[in-house]
Amino acid sequence: MKAALFHAKEDLRIEEVPEPTPGPGQVKLRNAYAGICGSDLHVYYSPEAAGLDLDHPHPVTGATLPQILGHEFSGTVVELGEGVSGVAVGDRVAVWPIYYCGECPACRRGMFNACQKIGFHGLSSDGGGMAEFTTVDATKLHVLPENVDLRMGALVEPMSVAWHAVSRSGVESGGTALIAGAGPIGIGVWFALRARGVERVLVSEPSAERRAIIAALGATVVDPVNEDLAAAVASLTDGDGVDVAFDAAGVGAAISSSLASLVPGGRVVVVAIHERTMDFLPTQLVMAETEIAGALAYLPEDFDAVIDAMSRGVYDTTGWVQETPLENVVDAIHALRGGAGAKILVHAG
Repeated sequence: MKAALFHAKEDLRIEEVPEPTPGPGQVKLRNAYAGICGSDLHVYYSPEAAGLDLDHPHPVTGATLPQILGHEFSGTVVELGEGVSGVAVGDRVAVWPIYYCGECPACRRGMFNACQKIGFHGLSSDGGGMAEFTTVDATKLHVLPENVDLRMGALVEPMSVAWHAVSRSGVESGGTALIAGAGPIGIGVWFALRARGVERVLVSEPSAERRAIIAALGATVVDPVNEDLAAAVASLTDGDGVDVAFDAAGVGAAISSSLASLVPGGRVVVVAIHERTMDFLPTQLVMAETEIAGALAYLPEDFDAVIDAMSRGVYDTTGWVQETPLENVVDAIHALRGGAGAKILVHAG
């Protein structure tokens, strides 16, 4: 079968590999779509900065390079391994892709998404979604309802990142929010906020293309480079500042502007991965009792919540989701790195 194999920094190849066979407790999936994630870009261009150890087997999965990429994906069950129950051949599914040790302090607290040895199916395993088939533990499957198609199913993972970030914010219905960054996660945060009754939301995005994409979905946008962000926040909140702000951009300026936009007692949630350090004066937090929180990945219940919201018609892919064949995945990565588009789904099978 064809697969996208990551060998080393900026070395991703489409190759023929053996078709997998499910072991006990596993299922075999015919992959449908796999999204190119911001994490995939970090891995492709800067694997060490993304936390990918190129020299040693993963401590949980034992996987080594080359690695089939694709950790946000959907597929159809085509074969069951020994002992699998609760899922049937023909089921259409999204996959919760996290591998965790079960022993570290995070795991002991039920924070499997923050496992100190965390791995992902499609980043640190023996398979991934950017191939015609993969095998995965049946316990990781989330069956899609009839009115959620496989294309939408491939978006469950990134939208769950955003859903988890909104959960971490503590914002309540009727609150106000600022989103810095209108890439896929920023778009997902916007949808998750609206699903929870947060209607007064401002999206700060310097890219004209990305502003246009999220504005077409109904968002209120501001250009933080050429427009007055502080004035836009004041207009949204009657001068109070927002209850919560989300860094979905991954640059220091996004955190700085988010902190400056908060109401006293507000919270910034950092959901983006940063490749560089930033200057920060903690006194900013003291003077208004504001907070900064991190949000990493998702838990299984976030998948369930997103799939339920999708079945209720909360999500709209118009204008921000594109598709490309597996053979074009490297070109798509280059395009995304250059700031073009928002979410690209790879035809996996």
